[in-house]
Amino acid sequence: MVNIRVATEEDISQILEIEQEAMAPPWTHGALLSEIYKEDSYFIIAEEDTTKSSPTYSKQHTVTIPSAHFILGYALMRQVGDGGELLKIAVEKTSRGCGVGGLLMSAVLGHAAEKKYTSVFLEVRKSNTDALRLYKKHGFKEMRIRKDYYTDPIEDAVIMIRREMSI
Repeated sequence: MVNIRVATEEDISQILEIEQEAMAPPWTHGALLSEIYKEDSYFIIAEEDTTKSSPTYSKQHTVTIPSAHFILGYALMRQVGDGGELLKIAVEKTSRGCGVGGLLMSAVLGHAAEKKYTSVFLEVRKSNTDALRLYKKHGFKEMRIRKDYYTDPIEDAVIMIRREMSI
């Protein structure tokens, strides 16, 4: 089962592993950690709950094996004026294409609606077709291109916005 929850300091090491694999250039441990404590940030994770119940010798009771949580992805949005900026959304490599990004996006947009944001905007690499498809599926529209915005490698950014924040 996949759970969405607010990120904690204990999650940063797993988040950083995904960050280093998925983002170029990646944020540092300190930069990610600082977002957890910012009042204007909404930092969430998608985790797989691997808690298992197995029968004991008695048919009346079950034993719960201690919970182990594996972070599948994360999203980070920051309030900017009366709207939000989606700063990051990433899914670990083996979980891509399984709906985790969509769950994170729905949670972010739900938060934006609860906070009555007027819009959410983001920047994405022009070559990131999977992300562009996800954003369009969730109602984002292309606004413009920001030439040579990204480094490592140098690439244009597509600026996107979603203005309707209804849940």
